[in-house]
Amino acid sequence: MRLKGINRTTRKLSSGKTVTYYYAWKGGPRLEGTPGSPEFVASYNRAVTAKIPPRKDQLMSVLDLFEDSTEFTDLAERTRKDYRKHLRVIAAEFGDFPVTALEDRRTRGEFLAWRERLAIKSRRQADYAFAVLARALSWAYNRGLVPVNPCERPGRLYRAARSENVWTDADEKAFHAKAPDHLRLALTLALWTGQRQGDLLRLKWAAYDGETIRLRQRKTKVPIVIPVGAPLKAALKAEKDRYAQENKDLPETILATVHGTAWTESGFRASWRKACIKAGVTDVTFHDLRGTAVTRLAIAGATVPEIAAITGHSMKEVGSILDAHYMHRDPALSEAAIRKLEGRTISTN
Repeated sequence: MRLKGINRTTRKLSSGKTVTYYYAWKGGPRLEGTPGSPEFVASYNRAVTAKIPPRKDQLMSVLDLFEDSTEFTDLAERTRKDYRKHLRVIAAEFGDFPVTALEDRRTRGEFLAWRERLAIKSRRQADYAFAVLARALSWAYNRGLVPVNPCERPGRLYRAARSENVWTDADEKAFHAKAPDHLRLALTLALWTGQRQGDLLRLKWAAYDGETIRLRQRKTKVPIVIPVGAPLKAALKAEKDRYAQENKDLPETILATVHGTAWTESGFRASWRKACIKAGVTDVTFHDLRGTAVTRLAIAGATVPEIAAITGHSMKEVGSILDAHYMHRDPALSEAAIRKLEGRTISTN
């Protein structure tokens, strides 16, 4: 791809190494990435777009309007960051695509072919990029900005086989044996609430009244009231007692670093990963604790509505998780089913 006006300069660093910098034009902004990469092309397009506003009949104008919309700004900060990354890739590929051409039946094929090219590197990221494009076009279609959304219901390239990805009792014991106190509390909190990592990291002590935990999920905005089970209640009490014994103020958030400060998501992920390696826990992530909680509740005999009330999933989502992703075909389920059947048989004889 030939990009017009690129200005290149070569400089020698103090270390003696020679580097080359690229600019959108002489005196223009410096470009990101290496020449030919999606990041490089995207940064060039952003520079040109800032200099020359996109035409209203081109897809770039639709993407800009979507990024300024409440549909976009209401997303979580992490999600907005991910969306922007994919919007830059989309703009690099289709920024000058005519809006009127969206009605052409061949357009869907063009978009799907683009997803296939992205999938060579990562199927998961290819699906994500396509989903961002589909959402932007759906928003635009509902507002009469585009004639049609050719990206509806494309199916997925990436299929995560998570049926085996649940934390076993052995995983839990190994983690408790090797991990530090503040991360053991995170494990117990996740297993007994079934909440997402981000929501748990922001959970404050004020949300716990000694019997229940109240929170509003950031992603779904769903308010949740979770009765606190005995193991979690004991873990929370132990954490409070530890701060009292050390004559330290209780931090604002329940989950905190060893220094008593709130976690950043990246910092928590790094510490969690190290703890899992030390404990020898493999093939499962913190995210899998949410599904593990669903599975354990089901094994314990909780109904789908009861599980949904705790985790914040819809009842349909709970059913899908149990059926396709996390049920694990655990022997305890079949054992529980037979015992129930035995109980029914004995009572009727």
